[in-house]
Amino acid sequence: MNSELVSRMLRIVLSLTILLASSSAFSQEHSSLQVDAEASPRQFRVWAFADSHVGTDISFERESLAEAIRQSEQGGDNGGPPFEWDIAVSLGDFAGGFGVPTDEEGQELVRQFGALETHRREDIYSLAGNHDATTYTEPTQWWFRKWIDPLGENTQFSGVDSGERNYPITGDWEKYSFRIGNLLFLMMSDRNDLPPPVGRGRIDASQEVGGYPAGAVTSETFSWWQDAIADNPNAIIVSAHHHMLKETTTGSGPWEGFTTSEDGSRRALYHGLNPGGAPEGASYLYFLDDKPDAMAFEGYLSDSPNAIDIWLGAHTHISPARETGGRKYLEQKWGVNFINVAALSRYHNPLIVPPSSRLLTFTEGSDEVKVQYYLHTNDYYYQGWYKDAEVTITISKPFYFNDN
Repeated sequence: MNSELVSRMLRIVLSLTILLASSSAFSQEHSSLQVDAEASPRQFRVWAFADSHVGTDISFERESLAEAIRQSEQGGDNGGPPFEWDIAVSLGDFAGGFGVPTDEEGQELVRQFGALETHRREDIYSLAGNHDATTYTEPTQWWFRKWIDPLGENTQFSGVDSGERNYPITGDWEKYSFRIGNLLFLMMSDRNDLPPPVGRGRIDASQEVGGYPAGAVTSETFSWWQDAIADNPNAIIVSAHHHMLKETTTGSGPWEGFTTSEDGSRRALYHGLNPGGAPEGASYLYFLDDKPDAMAFEGYLSDSPNAIDIWLGAHTHISPARETGGRKYLEQKWGVNFINVAALSRYHNPLIVPPSSRLLTFTEGSDEVKVQYYLHTNDYYYQGWYKDAEVTITISKPFYFNDN
């Protein structure tokens, strides 16, 4: 055998050895990656948003709700990345007007929900805000029940089919719950449809139009909420309402919805000033039935610390930088994590508050929840996640998909 042939054979053997070694290394690495992936704990992601005010923004040719949905699923036109979410909770104020919402705005809302491509309409769990209210002289909350329709009672208008929900609802349009493992959501709509001064409208021609910003619930809803807490001592409880509770987060204290001049006069800041509609409580959940400044939930939580884990609200359009009343958008009180999820609308509020939302990530086996801040426009800052606004909160017990 000549030397050239021997040299060629040695090169072939060496090449095969390197190839086999590389293949083995890749196989081991791939196997390791598979093990790591299998070992990674499962996560459950909740996208929390509110205050899309579709009627306001569409008048400026902006699709406040559809734009945010497209960004979440596909990414934004200005660099904002897409993100995964399992369910969304939408905390009210779909409507943009100051009177009773119209069918035309309801149709626009449903059209914008049609931007969903990788999620279903039933993956979004909604409640009513103060702008979604009808008056006490009309069928109770007909607009919310017709077009937003959490129970799927009016599928022909809303497009909601309750049978398609991955996590079924228990309750009624005003107050309902749903579960994911040991995670329990308690969803409560605002009742700004009650007679003045709680809700919209006049009892007689001599009266001002009442209602507007101040939040309201019925005593029936409050009792339901208490019972749900008592009946679920082993659950991680997330309560949701359009409003925050009194003195919990930015701008949620008495008269903090407005700015005060040196002469003591007030003008709009976060909310419009309506003397006939309980302006003192414009920024928080103020009424229980027709009782003003009732503090029913606050009293319960003060007497029963750690009774719930999270309170999600909105109503006051804010950025993480604002600290009206010395409070931020995320605060802890009575052992509860209070989170204002801000607003998707760009044009409804007189303040310059860029549209934003929150993403809550629950990890199986962990008692920590990551809360992230996503900015939906790039008018003032860049579009996407803000690491410096990200917070990790602690809940009462580890999250598990199986609650048994």
